[in-house]
Amino acid sequence: MAARSRAEVVRTLSTPRSRPPAPGAVRLSVIVPAYGEAAGIGAAIGRIREELASVAEDGGLEVVVVDDGSGDGTADAARAAGADQVLAFAQNRGKGAAVRAGMLAATGRTLVFTDADLSYAPAQIERLLAAVESGWDAVVGNRHHEGSTTIVAAGLLRQVGGRAINLATRAVLVGPHQDTQCGLKAFRSDVAQVIFGHSRIDGFAFDVEVIHLVERYGLSLRAVEVEVVNSDRSTVHVARDALLLLADLVRIRRSDASGAYDLGPAEREALGVGPLRSGE
Repeated sequence: MAARSRAEVVRTLSTPRSRPPAPGAVRLSVIVPAYGEAAGIGAAIGRIREELASVAEDGGLEVVVVDDGSGDGTADAARAAGADQVLAFAQNRGKGAAVRAGMLAATGRTLVFTDADLSYAPAQIERLLAAVESGWDAVVGNRHHEGSTTIVAAGLLRQVGGRAINLATRAVLVGPHQDTQCGLKAFRSDVAQVIFGHSRIDGFAFDVEVIHLVERYGLSLRAVEVEVVNSDRSTVHVARDALLLLADLVRIRRSDASGAYDLGPAEREALGVGPLRSGE
């Protein structure tokens, strides 16, 4: 981790910056990682376009679907439904890999990813978009926010597992993050290019790595309330994923110590951040 105190990291996280507009061809790109979603991806794309029609009319909207090696025709269904970009992996690689590919391919000035089951109604994306456009580098949904509501609750095991995971993430995170795993996150395009260009985790802990990089690079982050409808189609398996997450937390620590996350001069200039380690 950079040579900064906890108080400095928290202060930086909580302070939006005055910066020029982010680069991009359209106002907003929505990245949808999908696995085994042939039956539902068309309806999801249609709902995204319907609920974000005002964004499409005012700056442009791009929908990017990443088929994570489904093998069921998800990519073809997304193309038929009119997705602007469809990326398809030959093999299943994990949600982190799918989100990374979509983020690096997207052309929007603000980039947001959301789950294919639309547990978070697409209309909520406008809240994250407004926050990014007001100066925040990254904006994440927080299911534990006092303003958040849950329409369909997750099972007890998933709730307990989620709390345990948030505690475990303190091994790599400095800030007081209540909800690292919310499937709704947004970024300035230049921030996304750097963060996802350096990210390495393909599996369940990719969200933690992303937030770690936000902290490490001296960027700002805002957590916002969400309305969530938990899906019975979720592919999360609490016990298995908790073990995989712990292994990935070790990988994050090792990558950090090895310098794998270090920024080059051009990347620092793009992000508008200064030296992050003593002596740099």
